[in-house]
Amino acid sequence: MPKEIFEFKLIFGLKLKEIRNEKGISYQELREKTGLSLSYLSEIENGKKYPKGDKIMILAKALGVSYDELVSLKVPRKLEPIVNLIQSDFFKAFPLEQFGLNPQKLVEIISYDPEKINAFVNTVLQVSRNFELKQESFYYAALRSYQELHQNYFADLEEAVEELHLEFPELKDIPFNEKLLTGILLEIGVRTGMDELQKYPSLRNVRSLYDEKQRLLHINRGLNSGQMNFLLGREIAFQWTKVKNRPMSTPPYGDHTFEEILNNYRASYFSAALMMPQEEVVRDIRAVGDMKVWDPKVLLGFLDKYDVTPEMIMQRLTNILPAVFGYENLFFLRFVGKGPDYFTLTKELHLTRLHNPHGNELNEHYCRRWISLDVIRDLYKARESDPDIKYLAGIQRSFYHGTTNEYLCLSIAFPNVSNPEEAVSVTIGFLVDGALERRIKFLRDPNIVRREVNTTCERCPIMDCKERAVEPYVHAAKTEEHLIQEDISTLLGIEK
Repeated sequence: MPKEIFEFKLIFGLKLKEIRNEKGISYQELREKTGLSLSYLSEIENGKKYPKGDKIMILAKALGVSYDELVSLKVPRKLEPIVNLIQSDFFKAFPLEQFGLNPQKLVEIISYDPEKINAFVNTVLQVSRNFELKQESFYYAALRSYQELHQNYFADLEEAVEELHLEFPELKDIPFNEKLLTGILLEIGVRTGMDELQKYPSLRNVRSLYDEKQRLLHINRGLNSGQMNFLLGREIAFQWTKVKNRPMSTPPYGDHTFEEILNNYRASYFSAALMMPQEEVVRDIRAVGDMKVWDPKVLLGFLDKYDVTPEMIMQRLTNILPAVFGYENLFFLRFVGKGPDYFTLTKELHLTRLHNPHGNELNEHYCRRWISLDVIRDLYKARESDPDIKYLAGIQRSFYHGTTNEYLCLSIAFPNVSNPEEAVSVTIGFLVDGALERRIKFLRDPNIVRREVNTTCERCPIMDCKERAVEPYVHAAKTEEHLIQEDISTLLGIEK
């Protein structure tokens, strides 16, 4: 439905309800005056129906107003905040339907106290402007919430992968090779090429580009086999599921709608599920859980078994573990190390609730005790003597200062393909509880290091920390504020 028609329906319904209430006319009385059914009147007021001209005339006469007044977009002052919200970029941009929200119902809720709700929304918009939150950032935040809402598991995509396996039985043999996947794409009607992107220096970091007119997928030659297969699998996903609204490049460049961002994620999910079939991953997880002593070679062995990247492995675990094994209390983190001392948290996903390690917009110094940062530093050091080292895995039991929460964290570090001077780590963390202790035998391995950690140095009260990068000025400011409040309470004789 066009946004303009949607707005007209909502605004007309709101006006009708406001005028009816102002004149003290009940639903029953309006039905008797107009001859229209109660259900039809309700649908009009809730923005689901827009009546034809003759019915608008009947409604206007019953309410004692003119036809023009009823259809005009000019609304009473009380309704102005709601109309401003309906017509705002916030309301148009937020993908309500993807979160199971009914726009009409939302407007109905807002109408109970429009001034306060509108003030809240304006505050959110003001904060986003102050922190330069772009629409793209908003969409990716919404996508992350969408993943968390669905426990990052999508049965329809798992089923679509199974259907593809039935159509192409040769997919049963893993890992895949490039020839197999390009052959499937060709059968679907898409050619691949690896020469054109290299001709444009500005496109050196573009991994793939789809030419819809020629049905040609351009792929960057500088990718490893796992990345190549992943991109081919994504294109198979777009074609197999017949998705039209999508980004044409990887990574996505330019402006995109939320639907395009969501479809891009779903295609990535499909590709990972194709390369790492659910049944096989479930067997591997059970085997790892039965290990009594942790061995990092087992985790790194999955990279060769499936010919995938570390991030694909970790992301696939976030799909399978909650859905099949019930491990819902987990998180995923991706750090980029720009040298051994500067780190940025570039991606995070929290299932069930917001776990302790979070905040990729803090722009602060993340705790140097995290295994996520340790493996990056260790990788830099190891590559000084052996530049051919590709991956480094680590494990840690991390308990968070000031909480009762402890997490088992598995992490893999590897050089950034787009920038060899950078290193990346991907981490999956599990809340340690009774269920985890029963199912993961190596959790009791005494060789697994247990460390107290925190979020960032700026917020950390652990004063004797040898790994501290900067002084805890945020914590100091909060402590000072707390002391001021205590002294004010003492001076005024306020009981605590």
